[in-house]
Amino acid sequence: MEDNVRFILDLLGDSSDVITRRFTIQYMPDREAALLFIDGMTDGSGVDEFILAPLMLEAEQVQVKSDLWDLVTKSLVHVGETNKSKEMKELVESLLSGDALLFVNGYAEGMVINAKGWKQRGVEEPKTESVVRGSREGFTETLRVNTGLVRRRLKDPDLRLKDLKVGRRTNTNVTVLYIEGVAEPDTVEEVIGRIQKIEIDGILESGYIEELIQDHVWSPFPLIQNTERPDAVVSHLLEGKVAVITDGTPHALIAPAVFAQFYYSPEDYYERYLIASFLRLIRLLSFVIALLLPALYIAFVSFHPEMIPSSLAIAIAAGRSTVAFPSIVEVFLMEISVEILREASVRLPGPIGPTIGIVGALVVGDAAVSAGLVSPLMVIVVGLTTISSYANPSYNAAISIRLLRFPLIISAAVMGLYGIMIFLMLLLYHMVNLRSFNVPYMAPFSPFRLSDIKDSLIRVPWKWMKTRPKVFRTLDLQREEVKQDESP
Repeated sequence: MEDNVRFILDLLGDSSDVITRRFTIQYMPDREAALLFIDGMTDGSGVDEFILAPLMLEAEQVQVKSDLWDLVTKSLVHVGETNKSKEMKELVESLLSGDALLFVNGYAEGMVINAKGWKQRGVEEPKTESVVRGSREGFTETLRVNTGLVRRRLKDPDLRLKDLKVGRRTNTNVTVLYIEGVAEPDTVEEVIGRIQKIEIDGILESGYIEELIQDHVWSPFPLIQNTERPDAVVSHLLEGKVAVITDGTPHALIAPAVFAQFYYSPEDYYERYLIASFLRLIRLLSFVIALLLPALYIAFVSFHPEMIPSSLAIAIAAGRSTVAFPSIVEVFLMEISVEILREASVRLPGPIGPTIGIVGALVVGDAAVSAGLVSPLMVIVVGLTTISSYANPSYNAAISIRLLRFPLIISAAVMGLYGIMIFLMLLLYHMVNLRSFNVPYMAPFSPFRLSDIKDSLIRVPWKWMKTRPKVFRTLDLQREEVKQDESP
C-alpha cells in the first residue's frame, strides 16, 4: 500500500491538492488502508459518509466470512460505481478525473470509487441560440450532465454512447452519440476513427476536435455544426447523424452537416409549417443581403450607374459629392469599423457591451457622414448588412459570410457585376465539391433529391415528412410508421 501511495504522490510531484487519508479497517486493526482524492474535484462529504465511515466504523459489525478485499468491494463501500484495477496508469487517470482511490495493505490492486463532486454551472438557456418557442435548457460544461439532457429527451434503448479520451496531457473525455439502426455504421466508424487518430497534447474545447476531424481544412464554410441545445442534438440524432459531446464545453458537434441546416432553427419545428417556411425565407433573404449588398453598392456606383433609376442616381451623387474617397475605400472603412465595434461589444462586460455596439455604430456613422468620409447611403448599406448577418441562427456560419464579404467587395471594385458573378461561380463550384463525412455539402440541391426538398428552403407539414432525409444514408428511412392500408 505504501509503495503505491508513494509512487502516485511522486508522480504528481507531491501536489498540495492531493489528499491522502491513511486509516485502519476497524475489525482488523493491523490492516492499514489509504484513500487518495483531489481536493476540488471530489465530493468531500460523500467521501466521509459513504467511504470512510463504513470502513472505519461499520466494519467491526460485519461478520467476516470472506476475503478482506472482497468484503471491502462488495459490502463496505457504499458507492454505486466502483472498479478494481492493477494498472497504475488507469488508476492515476481516474484520480485526475475526480475519482477516489482506495488501497488496502497486502493487496496488489486499487479500487476506483466514483466520488466526483466539483463545482459546476447549472442548466441555463443558451445565449447564442435563444428561441421564442421551445426548450430553455442548454448544455453545461459537465459531460455527464449533457448526456443526461440528451437521454431525458431520447428514451430509446438503441441510443449508443461511446466514451473516448483525447489529448496526451489533458485526457479529455469525449462521448460519441448515435442511434443504432438509424445512423449508418460507416459514418459512425468514420467519426470515431478520426477522433481516435487525433494526436495532440490537449483538447480544451470541442473546436479543437471540429477542426481536426473535418474534411476540408481550408474551406471558409463550417463542415460540422455545433450547438448548445439538447433538443437540437436529439433532432439530428433522429435523422441518422452522429453527435460528439466534449467534457469542459457546452458545445456539442453534429456530423455530417450540409449547408442548408445551418439556416435551420429548432423553432422551425415547433411552430406551424407556414410560419416556419416564412422564417426560413427571411433567413435566406438575410443571407443574400449580408453577402452581396456592399459589393452590389460598389458595382452599381462605380461601374454600372446607368442601371440605377435617375432619381436614385441623383440622390446617391448628391450624397457622395462631399466624399473624398472612392467607393471601395468607403465600404472598407465602414465595414472594418463595424467589425471592430462588434468584436469590442463581445469583449466588454455584459451590460456595457450591447450599448457600446449600438451607440458606437450610430455615433461613428453620423460622425463619418458629417466629416465627409462616407455617404449617408453607405451607412444604410452597412447597417442593413450588419443586421442581416445577425439573422443567421448559426454563429459560425454567420462568421463565414462576414469573411467572404471582403473578397467579394474587392471583386466588385475590380470588375463590377462581372467580378461578382465570377466570384459567385467559383464559390458555388467550391461548395458543390465540399464533403462532410462523404455527404455532399450542397445536398439536397446537388445532387438533387426531390424527397429531401420538403425540409430545405421551406418546411412542409409533418404529415408529409414521413421519411428521414436520404442524403445521410440512414438505415431506417421511415420516420412515421406506415399502416398496412397506406402507401409507403
